[in-house]
Amino acid sequence: MKTASSILVIYYTRGKKMEYKSYKVSEENNKVIIENVRDFNAVHVFECGQSFRWIRQEDGSYTGVAKDRVVNIRYADGTLEILNSTAQDFKDIWFDYLDLGRDYGEIKDKLAEKDEILRRAIEFGYGIRLLRQDIWETLISFIISANNRIPRIMKTVGVLSRVYGKEIEFEGQSYYSFPSVDRLANTTIDDLDVCKGGFRCKYIYHTANMVRDGKVDLRKLNDVGTVSAREELMKFPGVGPKVADCVLLFSGTKQDVFPTDVWVKRVMEELYFKREASFKEIQEFVQDYFGELAGIAQQYLFYYARENRIGAT
Repeated sequence: MKTASSILVIYYTRGKKMEYKSYKVSEENNKVIIENVRDFNAVHVFECGQSFRWIRQEDGSYTGVAKDRVVNIRYADGTLEILNSTAQDFKDIWFDYLDLGRDYGEIKDKLAEKDEILRRAIEFGYGIRLLRQDIWETLISFIISANNRIPRIMKTVGVLSRVYGKEIEFEGQSYYSFPSVDRLANTTIDDLDVCKGGFRCKYIYHTANMVRDGKVDLRKLNDVGTVSAREELMKFPGVGPKVADCVLLFSGTKQDVFPTDVWVKRVMEELYFKREASFKEIQEFVQDYFGELAGIAQQYLFYYARENRIGAT
Protein backbone atom coordinates (compact mmCIF):
# COMPACT_ATOMS: atom_id res chain seq x y z
CA MET A 1 0.00 0.00 0.00
CA LYS A 2 1.45 3.37 -0.97
CA THR A 3 1.02 6.24 1.41
CA ALA A 4 0.50 9.84 0.39
CA SER A 5 4.24 10.38 0.61
CA SER A 6 4.93 7.42 -1.70
CA ILE A 7 6.56 5.41 1.07
CA LEU A 8 5.82 1.77 0.40
CA VAL A 9 4.82 -0.23 3.46
CA ILE A 10 3.95 -3.87 2.80
CA TYR A 11 2.47 -6.11 5.46
CA TYR A 12 4.79 -9.09 5.51
CA THR A 13 4.93 -12.72 6.51
CA ARG A 14 8.05 -14.42 7.82
CA GLY A 15 10.68 -14.86 5.13
CA LYS A 16 8.98 -12.54 2.64
CA LYS A 17 10.86 -9.44 1.57
CA MET A 18 9.18 -6.11 2.09
CA GLU A 19 9.96 -2.45 1.66
CA TYR A 20 9.74 -0.07 4.58
CA LYS A 21 10.50 3.63 4.22
CA SER A 22 12.85 3.05 1.25
CA TYR A 23 14.67 0.17 2.98
CA LYS A 24 14.43 -3.38 1.68
CA VAL A 25 13.87 -5.67 4.64
CA SER A 26 13.98 -9.46 4.88
CA GLU A 27 14.28 -12.15 7.55
CA GLU A 28 16.68 -15.05 7.54
CA ASN A 29 17.81 -17.43 10.29
CA ASN A 30 16.81 -15.30 13.30
CA LYS A 31 18.08 -12.08 11.81
CA VAL A 32 16.68 -9.16 9.87
CA ILE A 33 18.57 -7.82 6.85
CA ILE A 34 18.09 -4.19 5.87
CA GLU A 35 19.38 -3.05 2.48
CA ASN A 36 19.94 0.48 1.14
CA VAL A 37 21.26 1.83 4.45
CA ARG A 38 23.51 4.83 3.90
CA ASP A 39 25.50 7.14 6.19
CA PHE A 40 26.13 4.40 8.76
CA ASN A 41 29.33 3.08 10.30
CA ALA A 42 29.06 0.82 13.34
CA VAL A 43 32.32 2.03 14.89
CA HIS A 44 31.23 5.64 14.56
CA VAL A 45 27.76 4.95 15.96
CA PHE A 46 28.67 2.76 18.91
CA GLU A 47 32.03 4.27 19.87
CA CYS A 48 31.34 7.99 19.61
CA GLY A 49 30.51 8.25 23.32
CA GLN A 50 26.73 8.29 23.19
CA SER A 51 26.02 4.81 24.59
CA PHE A 52 27.69 2.41 27.01
CA ARG A 53 25.96 -0.92 26.31
CA TRP A 54 27.49 -1.93 22.96
CA ILE A 55 30.53 -4.21 22.86
CA ARG A 56 32.65 -4.72 19.77
CA GLN A 57 33.11 -8.36 18.82
CA GLU A 58 36.16 -9.97 17.22
CA ASP A 59 34.45 -9.97 13.81
CA GLY A 60 33.80 -6.22 13.99
CA SER A 61 30.10 -6.50 14.80
CA TYR A 62 28.56 -5.06 17.97
CA THR A 63 26.45 -6.82 20.57
CA GLY A 64 24.33 -4.69 22.85
CA VAL A 65 21.33 -4.49 25.12
CA ALA A 66 18.61 -1.98 24.32
CA LYS A 67 14.85 -1.87 24.84
CA ASP A 68 15.15 -5.05 26.96
CA ARG A 69 16.53 -6.92 23.93
CA VAL A 70 19.96 -8.32 23.08
CA VAL A 71 20.99 -8.05 19.45
CA ASN A 72 24.13 -8.25 17.38
CA ILE A 73 24.55 -5.61 14.66
CA ARG A 74 26.88 -5.62 11.69
CA TYR A 75 27.07 -3.30 8.70
CA ALA A 76 28.87 -3.52 5.37
CA ASP A 77 28.35 -2.11 1.89
CA GLY A 78 24.92 -0.62 2.54
CA THR A 79 23.51 -3.66 4.31
CA LEU A 80 22.64 -3.71 8.00
CA GLU A 81 22.12 -7.08 9.70
CA ILE A 82 20.48 -7.37 13.12
CA LEU A 83 20.81 -10.83 14.67
CA ASN A 84 18.15 -12.00 17.16
CA SER A 85 15.55 -9.78 15.57
CA THR A 86 12.59 -9.90 13.21
CA ALA A 87 11.30 -7.52 10.55
CA GLN A 88 8.55 -6.50 12.96
CA ASP A 89 11.21 -5.70 15.58
CA PHE A 90 12.93 -3.54 13.00
CA LYS A 91 9.76 -1.56 12.37
CA ASP A 92 8.79 -1.34 16.05
CA ILE A 93 12.21 -0.82 17.67
CA TRP A 94 15.38 -0.59 15.60
CA PHE A 95 14.22 1.77 12.84
CA ASP A 96 13.64 4.44 15.47
CA TYR A 97 16.47 3.45 17.84
CA LEU A 98 19.10 3.69 15.07
CA ASP A 99 17.55 6.92 13.77
CA LEU A 100 17.13 5.43 10.31
CA GLY A 101 14.28 7.80 9.47
CA ARG A 102 16.59 10.82 9.32
CA ASP A 103 18.43 11.80 6.13
CA TYR A 104 21.99 12.21 7.39
CA GLY A 105 23.26 12.77 3.86
CA GLU A 106 21.24 15.96 3.66
CA ILE A 107 22.33 17.00 7.15
CA LYS A 108 26.00 16.44 6.34
CA ASP A 109 25.72 18.45 3.14
CA LYS A 110 24.13 21.31 5.05
CA LEU A 111 26.65 21.30 7.89
CA ALA A 112 29.66 20.86 5.59
CA GLU A 113 28.81 24.18 3.97
CA LYS A 114 29.49 25.93 7.28
CA ASP A 115 33.27 25.74 7.25
CA GLU A 116 36.32 23.60 6.49
CA ILE A 117 36.68 22.47 10.11
CA LEU A 118 33.25 20.90 10.22
CA ARG A 119 33.65 19.46 6.75
CA ARG A 120 36.78 17.58 7.89
CA ALA A 121 35.01 16.38 11.04
CA ILE A 122 32.09 15.07 8.98
CA GLU A 123 34.40 13.25 6.57
CA PHE A 124 36.15 11.65 9.55
CA GLY A 125 32.97 10.55 11.35
CA TYR A 126 30.78 10.16 8.27
CA GLY A 127 28.87 7.18 9.70
CA ILE A 128 27.65 8.71 12.96
CA ARG A 129 23.95 8.46 13.72
CA LEU A 130 22.43 9.63 16.99
CA LEU A 131 20.78 6.76 18.83
CA ARG A 132 17.31 7.31 20.28
CA GLN A 133 17.87 5.59 23.61
CA ASP A 134 15.52 5.09 26.53
CA ILE A 135 15.59 8.37 28.45
CA TRP A 136 15.63 6.73 31.90
CA GLU A 137 18.67 4.61 31.02
CA THR A 138 20.33 7.61 29.37
CA LEU A 139 19.76 9.75 32.46
CA ILE A 140 21.39 7.29 34.85
CA SER A 141 24.19 6.47 32.40
CA PHE A 142 25.21 10.09 32.04
CA ILE A 143 24.95 10.73 35.77
CA ILE A 144 27.52 7.94 36.03
CA SER A 145 29.57 9.55 33.24
CA ALA A 146 30.36 12.72 35.20
CA ASN A 147 34.14 13.04 35.71
CA ASN A 148 34.53 9.48 34.49
CA ARG A 149 36.19 7.60 31.63
CA ILE A 150 34.27 5.51 29.10
CA PRO A 151 35.68 2.06 30.11
CA ARG A 152 34.75 2.69 33.74
CA ILE A 153 31.32 4.06 32.80
CA MET A 154 30.66 0.91 30.80
CA LYS A 155 31.76 -1.28 33.67
CA THR A 156 29.59 0.58 36.20
CA VAL A 157 26.53 0.47 33.94
CA GLY A 158 27.18 -3.21 33.28
CA VAL A 159 27.40 -4.13 36.96
CA LEU A 160 24.33 -2.06 37.78
CA SER A 161 22.41 -3.97 35.10
CA ARG A 162 23.74 -7.37 36.17
CA VAL A 163 22.76 -6.85 39.80
CA TYR A 164 19.44 -5.03 39.36
CA GLY A 165 18.31 -5.78 35.79
CA LYS A 166 16.64 -8.84 34.27
CA GLU A 167 18.72 -11.65 32.81
CA ILE A 168 18.47 -12.20 29.05
CA GLU A 169 20.02 -15.21 27.33
CA PHE A 170 21.69 -14.78 23.95
CA GLU A 171 23.87 -17.37 22.22
CA GLY A 172 24.60 -19.16 25.47
CA GLN A 173 25.59 -16.04 27.38
CA SER A 174 23.80 -13.97 29.98
CA TYR A 175 23.07 -10.31 29.36
CA TYR A 176 21.03 -7.95 31.51
CA SER A 177 18.45 -5.28 30.86
CA PHE A 178 18.88 -1.86 32.39
CA PRO A 179 17.18 -1.77 35.83
CA SER A 180 13.77 -0.16 36.15
CA VAL A 181 13.01 2.99 38.10
CA ASP A 182 11.28 1.03 40.87
CA ARG A 183 14.12 -1.48 41.15
CA LEU A 184 16.68 1.25 41.83
CA ALA A 185 14.35 3.35 43.97
CA ASN A 186 13.73 0.39 46.26
CA THR A 187 17.38 -0.26 46.99
CA THR A 188 19.75 1.73 49.21
CA ILE A 189 22.76 3.94 48.59
CA ASP A 190 24.98 1.39 50.33
CA ASP A 191 23.62 -1.45 48.19
CA LEU A 192 24.25 0.55 45.03
CA ASP A 193 27.93 0.75 45.93
CA VAL A 194 28.25 -2.70 44.38
CA CYS A 195 28.53 -0.97 41.01
CA LYS A 196 31.56 1.05 42.24
CA GLY A 197 29.94 4.30 41.24
CA GLY A 198 31.41 6.17 44.21
CA PHE A 199 29.70 9.47 45.02
CA ARG A 200 27.37 8.92 42.06
CA CYS A 201 25.52 6.16 43.93
CA LYS A 202 23.62 8.69 46.01
CA TYR A 203 22.71 10.55 42.83
CA ILE A 204 21.37 7.35 41.26
CA TYR A 205 19.31 6.53 44.34
CA HIS A 206 17.78 9.98 44.76
CA THR A 207 17.13 10.32 41.02
CA ALA A 208 15.28 7.00 40.95
CA ASN A 209 13.13 8.10 43.87
CA MET A 210 12.37 11.45 42.26
CA VAL A 211 11.24 9.76 39.03
CA ARG A 212 9.19 7.15 40.90
CA ASP A 213 7.48 9.84 42.98
CA GLY A 214 6.67 11.93 39.92
CA LYS A 215 8.77 14.94 40.90
CA VAL A 216 10.04 15.02 37.31
CA ASP A 217 8.10 13.33 34.51
CA LEU A 218 10.60 12.20 31.89
CA ARG A 219 7.77 11.41 29.46
CA LYS A 220 6.79 15.06 29.22
CA LEU A 221 10.18 16.43 28.19
CA ASN A 222 9.27 15.99 24.53
CA ASP A 223 6.35 18.35 25.02
CA VAL A 224 8.29 21.36 26.31
CA GLY A 225 11.00 23.56 24.83
CA THR A 226 14.69 22.82 25.15
CA VAL A 227 15.34 25.34 27.93
CA SER A 228 12.46 24.00 30.03
CA ALA A 229 13.49 20.38 29.41
CA ARG A 230 17.05 21.16 30.50
CA GLU A 231 15.82 22.89 33.66
CA GLU A 232 13.64 19.91 34.54
CA LEU A 233 16.58 17.50 34.21
CA MET A 234 18.79 19.75 36.29
CA LYS A 235 16.44 19.17 39.24
CA PHE A 236 18.11 15.77 39.59
CA PRO A 237 21.21 15.56 41.80
CA GLY A 238 24.42 15.30 39.81
CA VAL A 239 22.85 16.75 36.66
CA GLY A 240 24.34 20.00 35.39
CA PRO A 241 23.90 21.61 31.97
CA LYS A 242 26.29 19.23 30.20
CA VAL A 243 24.74 16.02 31.56
CA ALA A 244 21.25 17.38 30.93
CA ASP A 245 22.13 18.14 27.31
CA CYS A 246 23.63 14.67 26.85
CA VAL A 247 20.41 13.11 28.15
CA LEU A 248 18.27 15.23 25.82
CA LEU A 249 20.50 14.56 22.81
CA PHE A 250 21.15 10.85 23.18
CA SER A 251 17.57 9.97 24.03
CA GLY A 252 16.42 11.68 20.85
CA THR A 253 14.43 14.21 22.86
CA LYS A 254 16.14 17.39 21.57
CA GLN A 255 18.69 17.92 18.79
CA ASP A 256 19.43 21.62 19.29
CA VAL A 257 21.67 21.11 22.33
CA PHE A 258 25.48 21.17 22.35
CA PRO A 259 26.81 19.30 25.42
CA THR A 260 29.85 21.25 26.65
CA ASP A 261 32.28 20.29 29.38
CA VAL A 262 35.78 21.62 30.04
CA TRP A 263 37.30 19.49 27.30
CA VAL A 264 34.69 20.42 24.66
CA LYS A 265 35.28 24.03 25.69
CA ARG A 266 39.00 23.62 24.87
CA VAL A 267 38.13 22.00 21.56
CA MET A 268 35.89 24.89 20.55
CA GLU A 269 38.54 27.39 21.63
CA GLU A 270 41.16 25.64 19.53
CA LEU A 271 39.01 25.05 16.46
CA TYR A 272 36.84 28.13 16.33
CA PHE A 273 37.62 30.90 18.81
CA LYS A 274 41.44 30.81 18.69
CA ARG A 275 41.31 32.21 22.23
CA GLU A 276 39.78 31.47 25.61
CA ALA A 277 36.00 31.63 25.60
CA SER A 278 33.38 31.29 28.30
CA PHE A 279 30.77 28.52 28.36
CA LYS A 280 28.14 31.18 27.70
CA GLU A 281 30.02 32.44 24.63
CA ILE A 282 30.29 28.94 23.25
CA GLN A 283 26.61 28.18 23.79
CA GLU A 284 25.56 31.43 22.15
CA PHE A 285 27.87 30.77 19.20
CA VAL A 286 26.71 27.19 18.54
CA GLN A 287 23.04 28.06 18.86
CA ASP A 288 23.42 30.85 16.32
CA TYR A 289 25.84 29.00 14.02
CA PHE A 290 24.47 25.44 14.03
CA GLY A 291 20.88 26.11 15.10
CA GLU A 292 18.63 23.08 15.26
CA LEU A 293 21.49 20.84 14.10
CA ALA A 294 23.77 21.80 17.01
CA GLY A 295 23.65 18.36 18.61
CA ILE A 296 24.57 16.51 15.45
CA ALA A 297 27.34 19.00 14.71
CA GLN A 298 28.65 18.45 18.24
CA GLN A 299 28.95 14.72 17.67
CA TYR A 300 30.96 15.12 14.47
CA LEU A 301 33.26 17.62 16.16
CA PHE A 302 33.50 15.60 19.40
CA TYR A 303 34.43 12.35 17.65
CA TYR A 304 36.91 14.07 15.33
CA ALA A 305 38.57 15.93 18.20
CA ARG A 306 38.73 12.92 20.50
CA GLU A 307 40.27 10.62 17.92
CA ASN A 308 42.79 13.26 16.85
CA ARG A 309 43.57 14.48 20.38
CA ILE A 310 42.41 18.02 19.70
CA GLY A 311 42.01 20.01 22.89
CA ALA A 312 44.09 17.51 24.87
CA THR A 313 46.21 18.92 27.65
